[in-house]
Amino acid sequence: MAISTNFSGLLNERFLHNFIPRPATNTLRLAEVTPDFQLPDITNRTLVKLSNYKGKQPVLLAFTRIFTENQYCPFCFPHIKALNENYEQFRNRGIEVLMITSTDERQSQIVLKDLHLKMPLLYDPSCRVFRTYDVGQALGAPLPAQFVLDKEGKLRYKHLFSFLNHNAEIETLLAQY
Repeated sequence: MAISTNFSGLLNERFLHNFIPRPATNTLRLAEVTPDFQLPDITNRTLVKLSNYKGKQPVLLAFTRIFTENQYCPFCFPHIKALNENYEQFRNRGIEVLMITSTDERQSQIVLKDLHLKMPLLYDPSCRVFRTYDVGQALGAPLPAQFVLDKEGKLRYKHLFSFLNHNAEIETLLAQY
């Protein structure tokens, strides 16, 4: 799938709330327990609560930028595809990958189908969880970030967006486990 240039639907409430650039200000330190949240998963049609993984398995939180069902962030699109292609590697190590997007339910359904996603796709159109994790925002959407959590929900690694290093490499994320 190619990145679309169809900008229909881009100017929505979420876009206006995230238009002003704000850098990531996440101050979570290694070994800290990360904030809990609950979001709907379009892949499995369930509600996912982060704390339900505590004591059971490690988790990779992959915050990603998808502007609309037709418009993907050019930095995030390859990362989404790479995570999806390597999902089994994470699962084989007992790790759950939770991809989090700010698209709404309808947009998330289209993304799931178009990209043939295997991993859970959690949607947060209010951007509440993006703000809780202080990942920053620019040009109408929250910025991408990755958080590697151990089995106890403690932070082992984090990667915040920068123009020099958009998303953590798959090898780097796998090496944390």
